[in-house]
Amino acid sequence: MEYLDICNEDGQPTGETVSRDDAHREGILHRTAHVWIAREKNGGYDILLQKRSMEKESFPGMYDTSSAGHIPAGEEPLPSALRELKEELGIGAEPEELAFAGKFRIHYEKTFHGRLFRDNEITWVYVYAAPVEVHDLTLQASEVDEARWFDLEEVWKEIQISRKRFCVPTAGLRVLRDYLKNGREKRN
Repeated sequence: MEYLDICNEDGQPTGETVSRDDAHREGILHRTAHVWIAREKNGGYDILLQKRSMEKESFPGMYDTSSAGHIPAGEEPLPSALRELKEELGIGAEPEELAFAGKFRIHYEKTFHGRLFRDNEITWVYVYAAPVEVHDLTLQASEVDEARWFDLEEVWKEIQISRKRFCVPTAGLRVLRDYLKNGREKRN
């Protein structure tokens, strides 16, 4: 059974832990780490999204953040992000290859597979910009059905009007967009 640190509103562990199942059953605040893989293309950016396995407890079959996962009790966000990137996509990144872009809050209740799912988390966002070829990835079959590149701004526009294909968190995509915009301004 996977245990998570219960955290306060700043994302700092309180010293108490909770099982992942209980965290989602009761909506207890915990931590996650997301990694966005981005590449510059034609003056903009593409982002690599994973298609979630149909067996996932939330948003099965939808395109989501490049790599994401819960931060186990006692672990820090960066090692967790690196581990998830390796497990889900087969990318063995070094700590200095992940740039911290910010944090955001996820909070919703939704029914999946006939069960109420309460998500209440603070998410650390990292960006990985090293070259990635989809055909070189090793996808974690139990988690990921497919990975493919999408134009960042097209995804942004689509999620404002429809959630049929993408379950990427709006706030997470906003953190990524802001990070990439500010990084581009600093380079020019």
